[in-house]
Amino acid sequence: MQTTSGLRALLRAGLIGLTATAMVCAANLPNPAIDQDKPQQKSETAVFAGGCFWGIEAVFDHVKGVTDAVSGYAGGSKANAHYEIVSTGTTGHAESVQITYDPSQVSFGQLLKIYFSIHDPTELNRQDPDEGTQYRTEIFYTSPEQKNVAEAYIRQLSAAKVFANPIVTKVAPLQAFYRAEDYHQDYLLHCQQNLPVCTNKRYVDRYDVPKLVGFSRQYPELVKGGKL
Repeated sequence: MQTTSGLRALLRAGLIGLTATAMVCAANLPNPAIDQDKPQQKSETAVFAGGCFWGIEAVFDHVKGVTDAVSGYAGGSKANAHYEIVSTGTTGHAESVQITYDPSQVSFGQLLKIYFSIHDPTELNRQDPDEGTQYRTEIFYTSPEQKNVAEAYIRQLSAAKVFANPIVTKVAPLQAFYRAEDYHQDYLLHCQQNLPVCTNKRYVDRYDVPKLVGFSRQYPELVKGGKL
């Protein structure tokens, strides 16, 4: 899991300047009008797909109340939950992130607001330079309440015309989530540390770091440890 000090390092490195050119999100998303009820559990999970999982995972790793964020695959079968196969775009899988969070600290609605801020929900089967169904925008709900909150928020954003084009984000029940290969986990952090496992640093710097830095600027109250 990445740390707040790691995010500070990115800021000091001057990578914040990339945000202006690479962030595609709407500037000011409204809070969800409908959110989950008073939590009955101390831990819940949410699964979001919104393009390459490296950047999505990095952002949610830094969200207050999130105890774990894992890159993986959802939408297909266990037999083909492997990166090389998923990359063909023929498996039904989407690159996804499983988020474990404490709903008393951050609600599902707040997670949705962040999610819609760090990717383009109007792009069909693509994000940034990546194309294919594995890069689609999709919310895999784990309860009827999550389904209702997600669908209501999409209606709310659509009615407010927050985005110039129609939202194409799918909302579907989570059948199963399969953890991605170890080298995909904490990928942005590994690139920041210049570890050998990071073989796509230029991609990460251009497309993923701006998501993380943009989140910290847009929602400082939701960053672990408070405003940076």
